[in-house]
Amino acid sequence: MSDQIKIDFENTVKVNNFSSEDIESKKHFLNKFIEKGFPNKKLENWKFLDLNQIIKNNIGEINFDNDYNIKNKIDSSTLINEFEHNKIISINGRIEKIDFSKEDRKNVEIYDDVKINDKSDEKNSLIDLNNAFTNKFYKIKVKKNYHLKKPLIIYHFTNDKMKSKNINLRLDFQLEENSSLRLIDYFDDTSDKNFMNIFYNFKLKNDSILKNYKIDKSLNQNLKYSFNNIDQEKNSISETFIFSAGSNYFKNEINCNLSGEYSSAFINGIFSLKNNQQHEIRSTVNHLVENTKSFQLIKSVLGKNSKAAYQGRIHVDSKAQKTDGYQLSKAILLDETSEFNAKPELEIYADDVKCSHGSTSGSIDQDAIHYLMTRGIGLSQAKKLLINGFLNEIFENIPEIKIKNFLEKIIEDQINGI
Repeated sequence: MSDQIKIDFENTVKVNNFSSEDIESKKHFLNKFIEKGFPNKKLENWKFLDLNQIIKNNIGEINFDNDYNIKNKIDSSTLINEFEHNKIISINGRIEKIDFSKEDRKNVEIYDDVKINDKSDEKNSLIDLNNAFTNKFYKIKVKKNYHLKKPLIIYHFTNDKMKSKNINLRLDFQLEENSSLRLIDYFDDTSDKNFMNIFYNFKLKNDSILKNYKIDKSLNQNLKYSFNNIDQEKNSISETFIFSAGSNYFKNEINCNLSGEYSSAFINGIFSLKNNQQHEIRSTVNHLVENTKSFQLIKSVLGKNSKAAYQGRIHVDSKAQKTDGYQLSKAILLDETSEFNAKPELEIYADDVKCSHGSTSGSIDQDAIHYLMTRGIGLSQAKKLLINGFLNEIFENIPEIKIKNFLEKIIEDQINGI
């Protein structure tokens, strides 16, 4: 791979307008990626889903060469019209449109000349890959005391021009004091057998609020990896909701650093898988100071030959007294060929804390099915009612009515397809 990726890198540099400084920085990250390669099951964090093997089996030889000068046409019929929103539209890894027309523009700043100075996770080869091949990346700053009036939807589109390609995208967000952002990542693919690699870096200042909803619903043969790094100051709140259902393979990683007193992180996720899909969520919440809180709840509904994994880690520093950390995963296995793996972790170095974790998995409750059928409800409808009740707890944590209704409709359609 090392020879071909170097050739692809040189081709990418030739056709894109990178400065000499950018090229040297990218070469540094390229060499780091070549040294480590794609993650495999020898790494503890990748023990359940071996990305290196999955790429070999599903894509084969990846082309890393992308010409970001080629513009892509936006199909307005693919955009969400259920509610008003701001937009960032990415097609094949190229940002085609940034639209904050619903906002007071003097309170939202956009930078497109950001330099890579990445210290987020030196062991993560996929971040090195992202830094080596991403086009220019943008930084969005929400200014002090400003709360976006409408959600921001980031559209992740791919089309049939892409085949066996590596697509990289990076965005940075900074929420100034007492500001807020509702962000929806919406994935819609008409391409096949590509590897998408997405990296977000969030900085939440005092009293700021981030709500991030990630929606992967449409069946496709692509492989995806998403990494969110979230640094939080005093009284800040981050909420991450993941609906993982569409892609052949998808791993979401969330890393939260609670560095300010009374900061909190909430992570909720749903797997709805079938037909040989493999998905994973890995979350790490680092409680670094006193009086911080985290809550993690992951639920899975797994069909024939599907495989899901959840790795959740709560780290409590010795200075982080009065930490409150909670973590739970539950799975319903709809077929004897489906598989769920859980790896809950507590790493605690303080003595005045309240932390718990748990994990359960099993088949659908046959007694409950029998009860509903004796009341005149058919087998298929009875299963849907039980699955809907199983997932309902997740939605109780979504206060925005329009977004909640939108997500409930998506998941209802998924349940109807079981």
